[in-house]
Amino acid sequence: MHNGVLCVCLFARPLQLAFSLPGTASSPAPQALPCRRIPPNPWARPGFGATTVTLRRSCRRKPCCGVESSDRRFPFAAAGELSNSNRAQHEKPRVSVFASKGAVQLQNGISLQNEYVVPEDVKAAGFRIDPDELTSIVESRDTKRLTAQGQSAGIADKLATSLTDGISTDEDLLNRRQEIYGVNKFAESEVRGLWEFVSEALQDTTLIILTACAFVSLAVGTATEGWPNGSHDGIGIVASILLVISVSATSDYQQSLQFRDLDREKRKILVQVTRNEFRQRMLIDDLLPGDVVHLAVGDQVPADGLFISGFSVLVDESSLTGESEPVDVNEGKPFLLSGTKVLDGSCQMLVTAVGMRTQWGKLMAALTEGGNDETPLQVKLNGVANIIGKIGLFFAVLTFIVLSQGLIGQKYHEGLLLSWSGDDVLEILNHFAVAVTIVVVAVPEGLPLAVTLSLAYAMKKMMNDKALVRQLAACETMGSSTVICSDKTGTLTTNRMTVVKACICGNTVEVNDLLIPSSLSPKIPGIAAQTLLESIFNNTGGEVVINQDGKPDILGTPTEAALLEFALSLDGKYKQKRQETKIVKVEPFNSTKKRMSVILELPGGGYRAHCKGASEIVLAACDKFIDDRGSIVPLDRKTADKFNGIIETFSSEALRTLCLAYKALEHGFNHEEIPLQGYTFIGIVGIKDPVRPGVRESVASCRSAGIAVKMVTGDNINTARAIARECGILTDGLAIEGAEFREKTPKELLELIPKIQVLARSSPLDKHTLVKHLRTTFNEVVAVTGDGTNDAPALREADIGLAMGIAGTEVAKESADVVILDDNFSTIVTVAKWGRSVYVNIQKFVQFQLTVNVVALLVNFSSACFTGDAPLTAVQLLWVNMIMDTLGALALATEPPNDNLMKKAPVGRTGKFITNVMWRNILGQSLYQFTVIWYLQTQGRYIFGLEGSQSDIVVNTIIFNTFVFCQVFNEVSSREMEEVNVLKGLSENSIFIGVLTGTIIFQFILVQFLGDFANTTPLTQQQWLLCVLFGFLGMPIAAAIKLIPVQPRKEDDKHTAS
Repeated sequence: MHNGVLCVCLFARPLQLAFSLPGTASSPAPQALPCRRIPPNPWARPGFGATTVTLRRSCRRKPCCGVESSDRRFPFAAAGELSNSNRAQHEKPRVSVFASKGAVQLQNGISLQNEYVVPEDVKAAGFRIDPDELTSIVESRDTKRLTAQGQSAGIADKLATSLTDGISTDEDLLNRRQEIYGVNKFAESEVRGLWEFVSEALQDTTLIILTACAFVSLAVGTATEGWPNGSHDGIGIVASILLVISVSATSDYQQSLQFRDLDREKRKILVQVTRNEFRQRMLIDDLLPGDVVHLAVGDQVPADGLFISGFSVLVDESSLTGESEPVDVNEGKPFLLSGTKVLDGSCQMLVTAVGMRTQWGKLMAALTEGGNDETPLQVKLNGVANIIGKIGLFFAVLTFIVLSQGLIGQKYHEGLLLSWSGDDVLEILNHFAVAVTIVVVAVPEGLPLAVTLSLAYAMKKMMNDKALVRQLAACETMGSSTVICSDKTGTLTTNRMTVVKACICGNTVEVNDLLIPSSLSPKIPGIAAQTLLESIFNNTGGEVVINQDGKPDILGTPTEAALLEFALSLDGKYKQKRQETKIVKVEPFNSTKKRMSVILELPGGGYRAHCKGASEIVLAACDKFIDDRGSIVPLDRKTADKFNGIIETFSSEALRTLCLAYKALEHGFNHEEIPLQGYTFIGIVGIKDPVRPGVRESVASCRSAGIAVKMVTGDNINTARAIARECGILTDGLAIEGAEFREKTPKELLELIPKIQVLARSSPLDKHTLVKHLRTTFNEVVAVTGDGTNDAPALREADIGLAMGIAGTEVAKESADVVILDDNFSTIVTVAKWGRSVYVNIQKFVQFQLTVNVVALLVNFSSACFTGDAPLTAVQLLWVNMIMDTLGALALATEPPNDNLMKKAPVGRTGKFITNVMWRNILGQSLYQFTVIWYLQTQGRYIFGLEGSQSDIVVNTIIFNTFVFCQVFNEVSSREMEEVNVLKGLSENSIFIGVLTGTIIFQFILVQFLGDFANTTPLTQQQWLLCVLFGFLGMPIAAAIKLIPVQPRKEDDKHTAS
């Protein structure tokens, strides 16, 4: 009795917290599920969720730059990511899972009291089970109701599908199925409109203060001078504010659309599906209930479904339930849930629910969009921005005091402190506006915009270069990388494998494209050939299928495909061989054991185990072999040494070797484990995997850039050495095996790790240990490539995880920061180049902006102190602010990378962002600009022969015009921080040219035609030429400054030496 009450109490409240289920009363909007991150979202990276949310994996390392996040947030700093969250928040989505289960059980009853009735619309569509019934069976894991529906076969029949042939591809049937059961997409979050970004921009505190000043100025000016003469200052400030807001909002809006496009790319995941008797690859978005999906190790379940058949399936459901213990899935426990991961085994799954009907879909519906995480560089720049802002505020207050003290002092001496005319108020208001504008100019809002623009531009371009950036911070971090730990297969090599040599029954034969069965069959005894074919066709993760053209098609990894192709060339019949025996147990390839094994039930009774894997490991497990007469004889030391010699010969020729063996199980077998010893040797195959074109050049490029490249592979050490030498990785360093590496003491590792260039026969733990030591002990910034599920720990430990897009499992891709879509090492070098470009572009912009800040502050403050007036008005400073913030960021942050970037030493983990070179350029250019402005302010009247009441406004206009042109030409000089030739490649950067052209045109309009609003007066041709000349002189001055030597960073010397 108490238990029943407890059950109702437990599920009643969670039901309100989660979501309404079909047939239940709708509950209020959930209050217990605020925006937060849940455990790594399986479909976030390329997932099929149509939301733009990316649920990033939990933080596992300190930022490369060693900084902490501040309170300041930037809109698109990390679009598609959610902030870190505590354990309690992690549990909230899981509450809704359990609530869902409880609700289903309460709604439908744990025992079947009423017979299921098929809804009429489902019947009319040709099906005999509705989506709600399917969903509830899987969510509640209700085996009784599943049995009542006829298990998987019964469900398949009611879904009008076949467990072997899949659903029909008839267009009308597919449309009806989609109409009844839905599509495999999540509800897409609404696109933020342009006006939302305008609203955000309007909330800037300094702009609000300036707006208030503008309206007070407008009111006082109109009251004292009348309309429209008294309104010019106020309208000018409002117009400038609106221009700044419109440009900023439009830029932010464009970036949001760009990130959304990138999120769509992330959702393009392919799965293997059987439809209409043919096995094919298709997008997860196209999955429908009734589809038969093939899952393997490392895959993520793309929809809710039921187990059909398979072996040793272990699933990680922690993303839904929070339970870290893997779950067995088999015929007795057949339930598979969307978003979970296959840790071991392989199986076929019948899809029962898709999209928003899955548990993961319902959880996604409860999430709100995030995207406020900052990249390390943005956080680092927060400190710079805050310091500059405080300095600006200090100077603004001083400027206001200095400007106002004359008027206030005069009022005090005249005893009129309480008597203020409209002109007096307007003057104080103008002083206050100038002070506030100094703060606006000083606070570098352009820093986050520059970072966002540069990262977004790099992400888009990197996508074209076959690199999909999942974590925004990876763009900048990759530019600081000092070590790349790369896989061999598929990354340095082409991953197009073929068997070119084989040793069967002690005979070594060459295998080539001209091979025909008659040339090889005489060399292989009949029993050996049949055993070889039985081993290859059954002990495989691949499959031979007939495509729609009626031709055989090999599915599986390149290694499996090479073996199957070899077996077919021996006139093997795949389907026939598979039907001769029954597979009763499978142990998929494991990177720790480095072998794959199966147990077959033979047609005449008895069992046989087959094993294949790393040659020396499998050979060591053998005590017999098949000789050239087909007899099984003991494997003595001499013969074993001969076979080991063949393995070394194959490996030295850069061939990947695999050994095949079998064992007769005369006394049955232990269902828990497949035997590890006592095998009979069948043969060795040598698989050729050519080095990718351009890899050697890319490795050389890394060396010249100060980036060390290390090969970490599970392959034989001789094969690894040969490939590493061909790639240019193994030069004067060491190549060692994982077993030797594991035995080293911490003190020995301290001396050994810097010398290691090749780590062969390594386990995932070896890779993780190497990466951890490089990051912590040697303070390197490490990029790591990975493709398997077991690579996830190393990918997470690294500063930049690089997953392979073709060969990589979904688990590896989820753990990575960047997905290399073509699995090519050259693309990794391209990512490093773009990373450096991002970093350098932001440095260029910071150098440009700090120069403007310093000059603007010095000019207005010094002028206020010595002349009692500020030559640059609020409207003019707002225009300058937009030039250096928005337009400057747009011009400098989108500079494409050049080849010189890979000739410099990496920044590393401890490098300073604002370098000595930057300070030299900032101080030199600031001194020149300040000297010019001060000279014009003191000598301008004499130079141009100005007299009368209009001389002040003409001089101030010349100062303003000269100041703007100094920034225009300084923007060009900032394209290179060390090179004198800043015009190289300028014609190819249309964005930069467009920004400069637009700035000059609008400056001309502002001076010549908008004088009433900008406090300017039209200038003569001579005055314009002199303003442009003073600006242009900044370029040769900047070139001369670059010739002044500065002391390089110690990090530069270190990495150059390495």
